[in-house]
Amino acid sequence: MRRRKVEVFSLSFLDCICCGFGAVVLFYTIVAGQAGVKRLRTSDTLQAEVNRLEEEVLVGTRNLVLLRNTLQKTETDTAKAAARAREITDEVARQRAAAYSAGATSQEQRTHISQLKAELKTLEDGRRQLQVLGATLQQAPSGERVRAFRGKGNRDYLTGINLTGKHILVLMDRSASMMSDQLDAIIKLRNQAPALRRAAPKWRQAMDIADWLSTQFPAGSKFQMFAFNTSATALIAGTEKQWLDAGNARLLEQAVQAYRGLTPEGGTSLINAWDAIRGMSPRPDQVVLVTDGLPTQGKSKPVRKYVDVGQRTRLFNEAERDKPAGVPIDVILLPMQGDQPAAHGFWMLALDTGGDFMMPSSDWP
Repeated sequence: MRRRKVEVFSLSFLDCICCGFGAVVLFYTIVAGQAGVKRLRTSDTLQAEVNRLEEEVLVGTRNLVLLRNTLQKTETDTAKAAARAREITDEVARQRAAAYSAGATSQEQRTHISQLKAELKTLEDGRRQLQVLGATLQQAPSGERVRAFRGKGNRDYLTGINLTGKHILVLMDRSASMMSDQLDAIIKLRNQAPALRRAAPKWRQAMDIADWLSTQFPAGSKFQMFAFNTSATALIAGTEKQWLDAGNARLLEQAVQAYRGLTPEGGTSLINAWDAIRGMSPRPDQVVLVTDGLPTQGKSKPVRKYVDVGQRTRLFNEAERDKPAGVPIDVILLPMQGDQPAAHGFWMLALDTGGDFMMPSSDWP
């Protein structure tokens, strides 16, 4: 009898193999699905954390802006307080001197006063004898000032600016901002006729300050006066590198009238104004800077038409680092709206160089 042939790979065996493969595929599908759900949950958690951190950064940025504004206001208030403190210190010293003079009642002082009175009586008797004999009396000098100035303000409080140098350089700002302390008024005035710009109240005050300074040069000193906006030029043409005699009333009048004839215009470059100091030989031992705010350009014309307070502060810091060494700089700062860092910056400039800082009232000099 013929033996039956056995087939190993029968239909039943293939069914089992397919079922097993299908089970494996189903198992991996379930596992992969669970992993995807887990990843989504983790992603949602991380996204929520990112959103929370972004919100904290936004709140921190707003707080930083508030702190910067508060810092700027604090620095401005500090500069004003320092100026006021100096005025109060000067007033206290004056009151003490007056009180000391008024209270000179000690025995030693009374004795000294009696001696002075006796000497004065002796001198008066001698003068009368000389007059009787026809002697010629030598008259006392009429004063050291070769020019006089009469203004409407009370100038006694500005005792911090004393001209005591032997070579004194005056830098007068003539930029467009010197027409007003209001930005909108400056924009309107800069398009007006030159006569109207020269009639602006703030510019008239600057001209009076130049006139007053010309009356304060000590006897025997030398002076030079420059006007500057984006560059500096001597008020008396052709004298850029010369020291002039402060006892020559004609030269003083010529310099003041030249400044009065200028028209305020252009921007302000403080770093270029220092060129006037470097061009003098010998170097000035006192510089008086009359300006109204932070500079609007550096060495060259800025690319942008308008500069904000931050850019002007950087320009001032650049000029402050480039200032000539060893030259005291006194600053007379006129007001300018929206230029809050100016008072602190120029006060520090005067303090660092050994000069004085003043912010006069609108009626001075």
